[in-house]
Amino acid sequence: MVQEEAAAVVVELGVKRGEPSLVAPAEETTKGVYFLSNLDQNIAVIVQTVYCFTADGAAACAALRGSLSRVLVHYYPLAGRLAVSGEGKLVVDCTGEGAVFVDAESDCAMADIGDITRPDPSVLCELVYSVPGAKNVLEMPLLAAQVTKFKCGGFVLGLAINHCMFDGVGAMQFVNSWGETARGVPLSVPPALDRAVLRARHPPQVAFPHHEFAQIEDGDGSPGQDDEPLLHRSFRFNAESIARVKALVGGGRGWTTFEALAGFVWSTRTRALGMGPARQSKLLFAVDGRPRLSPPLPAGYFGNAIVLTCAACAAGELSLERAVRLVRGAVETVTDEYMRSAVDYFEATRARPSLASTLLITAWSRLPFRSADFGWGPPAAYGPAALPEREVALFLSCGGEGGGVRVLLGLPAAAMAEFERLVEAATIAC
Repeated sequence: MVQEEAAAVVVELGVKRGEPSLVAPAEETTKGVYFLSNLDQNIAVIVQTVYCFTADGAAACAALRGSLSRVLVHYYPLAGRLAVSGEGKLVVDCTGEGAVFVDAESDCAMADIGDITRPDPSVLCELVYSVPGAKNVLEMPLLAAQVTKFKCGGFVLGLAINHCMFDGVGAMQFVNSWGETARGVPLSVPPALDRAVLRARHPPQVAFPHHEFAQIEDGDGSPGQDDEPLLHRSFRFNAESIARVKALVGGGRGWTTFEALAGFVWSTRTRALGMGPARQSKLLFAVDGRPRLSPPLPAGYFGNAIVLTCAACAAGELSLERAVRLVRGAVETVTDEYMRSAVDYFEATRARPSLASTLLITAWSRLPFRSADFGWGPPAAYGPAALPEREVALFLSCGGEGGGVRVLLGLPAAAMAEFERLVEAATIAC
């Protein structure tokens, strides 16, 4: 395991943006209201990612704009705008007006960005377009693309996509489809646009307690840290350190890498924060329901097919072994019946998941970012454009020799020092 500082600002990119323009579908597309399922409703947040390419940025800009127009024929809801239905739910008004596209340039070399797997938002935010003055997601496009050309000849594609349109799997399918369109080949996985397969039942049939929405009350005497500034650190777990974590768990149960690391980060973070022994500590993470639904969702399902699952334990009882076993149990809970119940639970309650005393793990480590090929080969680098929030740990894949998983999270200074000590003790001195 290698602990790494979050990237420091060493250069201002000085990005100069042109005027934003709209890229509409190349052909007439369906107009009207597009249904969003209940699994889409609670995650209407903008997700920002960047892809670095060493190809000629000047030629790439025109190619990306043209191919975006053509791929939007297949993904036409992305050319619309978010709206609220009469029953208070998010829908898409398929106006066909288009995605936002911005042409930009920088006087720096692309190498000056630094390591984007340890994102510095003050740098990377220059590479992704945000609508100035937008007060909420209803005032933001569903898709915004910025192409920033660098003096070295390379370019960065920065994407800002509303999470309510698709989860990580669906987002990568879209990016891959865009790449295939740019390369002039047919879509290998055309989008399946019908989200009605995830409509709530009438009346709703809630068969599980859905503790992911439960509010955990504070007040056990634990130190208050909500107002403290965060330090962000990146921890690389290579194959050897992952094996050590699994060995510490024990049990001979063939733990997956996600189970082992999720349990390890959850239990270690709980200890580092100094939670009182009786205080409940909660873990949330998303499980892909595509293969778990019966019948399975069609290939290319265009939408969120993830459901949050939950594990909770008193802080004083949250050993590594128990944490990992609870993670596995939470994964196994997600069945067709559980997912249908989650859809119906939102229909009946309109509840939002609670993040009190909670760690939310966002796992991007299995997403195929390197498959984003627009005709210039895979990206030289890729990653998020923002740091995780207080309650979030982000799992990223490590490229290069050795591979592994990079864990990025933020904690107050004292808690981070203790987290680092516990991680080092577990992965090195064991």
